[in-house]
Amino acid sequence: MKSVKGFQKLKDEGQKITMTTCYDYWSAQIINESNIDAVLVGDSTAMVMHGFETTVNATIEMMTFHTAAVRRGLKDKFLIADMPFLAHKKGREYLVQAVEALFKAGAQAVKIEGGTEIADDVNFLVKSGIPVMGHLGLTPQSVNQFGGFKIQGKSQEKAEEIINSAKALEEAGCFAIVLEMVPASLAKSVTEALNIPTIGIGAGKFTSGQILVLQDLLGLTKAFSPKFLRKYLNGYEVILNSLNQYANDVCSMKFPEEKESF
Repeated sequence: MKSVKGFQKLKDEGQKITMTTCYDYWSAQIINESNIDAVLVGDSTAMVMHGFETTVNATIEMMTFHTAAVRRGLKDKFLIADMPFLAHKKGREYLVQAVEALFKAGAQAVKIEGGTEIADDVNFLVKSGIPVMGHLGLTPQSVNQFGGFKIQGKSQEKAEEIINSAKALEEAGCFAIVLEMVPASLAKSVTEALNIPTIGIGAGKFTSGQILVLQDLLGLTKAFSPKFLRKYLNGYEVILNSLNQYANDVCSMKFPEEKESF
């Protein structure tokens, strides 16, 4: 997938959309050769790459830095970048400057968290020629307001709020919406209510596609095992064992051998 139109095409054809996050050049090169459809440079980089406890520490400078690195390795995939915390709350001038920085770094679209309250900003950007992806349910930038990383939309009232927000974002011009940590039945209702695709994370299988953090699906974070995550590799142990084997080989003079010497 190389353009925003690819999202709608896959949904219209009844095919699932596959996405993952990426934050650096070397992993972008690998993803570029994979069957993954699109990549998100998420503000989760603040947690995954910089060790912060939430995503609110992501800045526009941090996001442009990682977006540029990913773009250099990602030649054949659609690239979306997260708008960092409060970037769309500082006025239209700052919003435009932030989007401009991300696009100059290599993004082809931006993702913004929020519902009906951001519809006007979304519409402004879309009318300015900027593809926008929405994000509803658990919006990590609002984790302090939610009281933690908890499932959203469990009550009828909250479920209706999410459905109404999804419709408002579609009407504002979003080309797709991420649904994070909501009941599968709600995600199904939202997906059926929209013409645009939905991308789930902890939202069941009835969305138009799925996204996972790259380091999570590779099992690189030892202690992180939420219910919605499937680890496709025990990457933590693989890397740890490789490092220990290297250290042992050096100490026992098994590395380097003659074939690895000049």
